[in-house]
Amino acid sequence: MNLFPWLLWLHIFGAIVAFGPTFAFPLIGGMGGKEPMHANFAIRISEKIERGIVLPLAVVQAITGVGLILTSGRDLTSSANYWLDVAIVLYTIALSFSIFVQLKRVETVVHMTSSPPPPPAPGEAPAGPPPALLAAVKAVQQGGQLLTVLIVIIIFLMVIKPGS
Repeated sequence: MNLFPWLLWLHIFGAIVAFGPTFAFPLIGGMGGKEPMHANFAIRISEKIERGIVLPLAVVQAITGVGLILTSGRDLTSSANYWLDVAIVLYTIALSFSIFVQLKRVETVVHMTSSPPPPPAPGEAPAGPPPALLAAVKAVQQGGQLLTVLIVIIIFLMVIKPGS
């Protein structure tokens, strides 16, 4: 039985389900930023999607990808497959960054937004968000932008297969 078509289907379907929701994260974050009373919910729902869908299926992508390489007989040392080598390296960078950097950044923002700020002193205007929170949110946004660029490049390489 030829497993290649089944692995290819699982790989493509897994990529759609795993990485499709990540393109909604900027919308969720933007809405949370416009409604500060819902900011914690917005970041928590993004974290739940990341931990519950994106990362587990990203690991499945690695498994189906290895299966595709093995069943197709591709030679990763061949210059005709350099696009695959580049995609694998970028995927490893993206997954490592997600797990070891971005998740910690998101956890920081969740923690910082878990309790409301103290009320202002009588007669004073409410203060804006603390600078540390703004810096943490900016770091999450920049990390998200990096991951989005990496995902788009990987998809481009997988679809176009330049040089093959």
